[in-house]
Amino acid sequence: MIKNIAVKGLSVFFIAAVLMTCVSSDAEAGNGFTLYGDIARIAIPAAALAMTAAKGDKDGAIQFGEALVTTAAVTYGLQYTVNAEGPDGEEHSFPSGHTSIAFAGAAFIQQRYGWTYGAPAYLAAALVGVSRITGHKHHVADVLAGAGIGIGANLIFTKKYEKNAVTLTPMPLDSGAGIMLGYSFP
Repeated sequence: MIKNIAVKGLSVFFIAAVLMTCVSSDAEAGNGFTLYGDIARIAIPAAALAMTAAKGDKDGAIQFGEALVTTAAVTYGLQYTVNAEGPDGEEHSFPSGHTSIAFAGAAFIQQRYGWTYGAPAYLAAALVGVSRITGHKHHVADVLAGAGIGIGANLIFTKKYEKNAVTLTPMPLDSGAGIMLGYSFP
C-alpha cells in the first residue's frame, strides 16, 4: 500500500515537473493565436490529468505520466541533438516542444477515454501546432515531428480505460430477436 502511494506520488510529481519545465517566458509573445499555443500546450495535458482525477483513474494517471515524461525526454533530447534553426532564427526548433506536449495530452485522452473526448483534444492540439507555424517559431516538419512524438509515446504507454460495466446488446436471431447481457471486468 505505501509503495503504491509512493509510486503514484512520484508519478504526479514527474507530471507536474514536466509541465512546469514547459512553462517559459514565451507567454509574452505577440499575437493572441501565439498566446493560445503557449496556454494550450499546458492546458491540454492538465485536462488529461484532470480527467484521470475525475474518473478516479490512478492507472491512467501513471500511464499519462509515463507517456508525458517520454514525450518530453525525446523532444528535448532531439532539440539539443539536432539543434535546428527555426524560422525566427532561434535554435532548438526541431521538434516542436509545444506541439509534442499538447499532442501527448490529446493522444492520452483519445487512447484512454475514446474519440468523444479525443476529437476535441486533437483539434486543440492541432491548433497549438498551427500557432507555432503562423507565429514563425517552427517549420511544418518541426510541428509534425512533435505531434508524432506525443502520439507515439501514448501508443506505447496508454491502454483503453475499462471499468466494470454491464451492457445490454440487441441480437438478431433466426426466429426473432434477443438481448445479450455482458459484464466487463477491468
